Amino acid sequence: MAAASYDVIVIGAGPGGYVAAIRASQLGLKTAVVERDHLGGICLNWGCIPTKALLRSSEVFHLMERAKEFGLKADNIGYDLDAVVKRSRGVAKQLSAGVKGLLKKHKVDVFMGAAKIPAKGKVAVKTETGNEELSGKNIIVATGARARELPGLEADGDLVWTYKHALDPKRMPKKLLVIGSGAIGIEFASFYNTLGSDTTVVEVMDRVLPVEDEEISKFAKKKFEKQGMKIMQKAMVKQLDRAPSASGGKVTAHIEVGGKIEKHDFDTVISAVGIVGNVEGLGLEELGVKIDRTHVITDEYCFTGIDGLYAIGDIAGAPWLAHKASHEGVMVAELIAGKHAHPVKPESIAGCTYCHPQVASVGYTEAKAKELGYEIKVGRFPFIGNGKAIALGEPEGLIKTIFDAKTGELLGAHMVGAEVTELIQGYVVGRQLETTEEDLMNTVFPHPTLSEMMHESVLDAFDRVIHI
Repeated sequence: MAAASYDVIVIGAGPGGYVAAIRASQLGLKTAVVERDHLGGICLNWGCIPTKALLRSSEVFHLMERAKEFGLKADNIGYDLDAVVKRSRGVAKQLSAGVKGLLKKHKVDVFMGAAKIPAKGKVAVKTETGNEELSGKNIIVATGARARELPGLEADGDLVWTYKHALDPKRMPKKLLVIGSGAIGIEFASFYNTLGSDTTVVEVMDRVLPVEDEEISKFAKKKFEKQGMKIMQKAMVKQLDRAPSASGGKVTAHIEVGGKIEKHDFDTVISAVGIVGNVEGLGLEELGVKIDRTHVITDEYCFTGIDGLYAIGDIAGAPWLAHKASHEGVMVAELIAGKHAHPVKPESIAGCTYCHPQVASVGYTEAKAKELGYEIKVGRFPFIGNGKAIALGEPEGLIKTIFDAKTGELLGAHMVGAEVTELIQGYVVGRQLETTEEDLMNTVFPHPTLSEMMHESVLDAFDRVIHI
């Protein structure tokens, strides 16, 4: 039996893969996608989306606890953890079904199974019922990544959890240790802390949210501590002693801080120490693909150097963000179709963290801009100076903008506070359109909105701020 033949075969149906497949099909290319687990990938099923559903529940709970501030009455406030998780899983299931419908609508053939590339232009799929042989002029590898596991800190699903266990918990942690304060770690810390867990966060770097601007990290840390979190910076978990029991068990964490080992007891540990690319078992190295620390080396167009073979999303390296993967998927599909495609610039991709308060950024931090030799102007505007923020009961936050003093180019924007994950896109569009400070100053922002603070931050950088 001859192998089914395609113009494009996509391996992995996460936010990179399924978007690449849809765009390829829109461009008239015969397309197939192979997925071994869930359509929508980790992001949709076990990452971005279900975590936001959980965090929304904790946000509403937090607001219910503050009811009196708003002139409202809410007595006997509580939550049902099983129902919170059930809602989150339902949201993920709904969206996964939506991806299936989209692929069908765009006439993309879907093969459920594990893929391997035995030779250039060939994909073997091991399905539940047997094996499928596919041939493709172009192959896009979009297999994503999984949680990094450090020796001795491996998850067991009982006392030590990965993000998957944390999304579908069997119990509410009483005393929780979160290892790692990147986006994943701090979001889970925020969720469980808000619902009442005694939460400690350990970060090996010198600050929480280490990829963010230092000023934003410090602001966020103060707010986390005000909420009752314990933050240990420049600290490393060296060992976990596990003592399971019928009633839940105990983990003793050996934490090195300031050159000394401290021992702390917890009933639950969440490990969020980064990710590793899913490069194994695909046959990539045999094809001559270069791999560095579990990530495929590509050029700016996601080309691996092997004819007709591309890699997108998490497997192709930082930033490990769903929207970066989707954009790369579209770019590669358009390249294959002979269109002119623009490479994705990492410094133009926004990062969003949905803890409380939210954190969002795009472009260079203040330190990075200086390191690159720019002469800069920096503007800041606090939430306390904004009418909408005060009316919302969210007066704690900061917007910071960084400009090239010579050209007025917006080099970076950094925010912490309510709804900043939505606000950041204004600056992202501005950077894409190569806006200057003058363009932003002359833009009329609606009142009363949180977005007015974006205007004021720009004005502040050039000594024209009005409301502080």
